[in-house]
Amino acid sequence: MSLPYFIATDPASGRLDGPEGRHAVTVKRIQVGEHIMLASGRGTIAEVEVTQITGKDELAGTVVECREIPKLTPSVTVVQAIPKSERAELAVDLATQGGADAIIPWISHRTIARWQGPKVAKNVEKWRATAREAAKQSRRPWIPEVHEPVTTNQLADLIRDKPALVLHEDAATPLREIDLDVPELFLIIGPEGGIGEDELEILQATPVKLGPEVLRTASAALAGLSAIGALSRW
Repeated sequence: MSLPYFIATDPASGRLDGPEGRHAVTVKRIQVGEHIMLASGRGTIAEVEVTQITGKDELAGTVVECREIPKLTPSVTVVQAIPKSERAELAVDLATQGGADAIIPWISHRTIARWQGPKVAKNVEKWRATAREAAKQSRRPWIPEVHEPVTTNQLADLIRDKPALVLHEDAATPLREIDLDVPELFLIIGPEGGIGEDELEILQATPVKLGPEVLRTASAALAGLSAIGALSRW
């Protein structure tokens, strides 16, 4: 069974406080003598034997082991067409579990959920919080960075001359035939109902097929990342 996992600013210090400290001490009821795992979310992880608990939100311990975990190759940025609110957090959660290194919200032509004004910052922060919690649950040493949303034209500029795949039910090329020996890769997930031909033309990404089934937008990134992982990263 894996050790309890918490996000810490400096895992090598063996200390945990703030909201994560409160979660460990008050919610999880971590006791002196227990071993826990601290992670920076930027690749540093440390196994710590707890030696001291202070109040309701602080603990300290002896660092048993501290390691730097490199990112997997290729680095995969998931471009996620923004789903309806009830599925948006699920999409981020699953993409994080699948190993996304970064997530970009995409306002596609067919996107129903429109982020405008104050909603932009609020929703981006919600996605970041979801990614953080999903990284903890899946014991990831790296928390994926969630970027500001982009339009189709902005996305086209971003991926120009870079390896970019778009999951598409009508694609003729299966993912297993794609050369994944690249340092970075964009994986584009369209909205419910699929990506229109006009946007495919604008993006100039490579359409690929995962299988005979049509995936929901919330789960497509996980399926794509799993396939990429099995073919190249794991």
